[in-house]
Amino acid sequence: MSLATYQKEVNDWVNQFRIKYFQPLEILTRLVEEVGELARELNHRFGSKKKKVNEKNKEIGDEIADIIFTLICLANSLDIDLDKSFNKMMEKLNRRDRQRYERK
Repeated sequence: MSLATYQKEVNDWVNQFRIKYFQPLEILTRLVEEVGELARELNHRFGSKKKKVNEKNKEIGDEIADIIFTLICLANSLDIDLDKSFNKMMEKLNRRDRQRYERK
């Protein structure tokens, strides 16, 4: 599925409500919160800070999906074509890092 498909799906979901998209800084705040939740889960699983006995594990994939959703909301609110931006970024990486890492 292209990013445009995800952008449309998120936009269709948001447009069923009166409030529409939040302001970009509000979306950024939500993004920071979601990244913090992912960081907490990763730290519990792979870092030195273990969970309390009564704390349940969260699905890392769910936490990443929350971040993706929030980023799509930000892109949609600013009319950014994520397919175009992602392709541009990959072209940059392929050009810049062509000789940077050892290949298989």
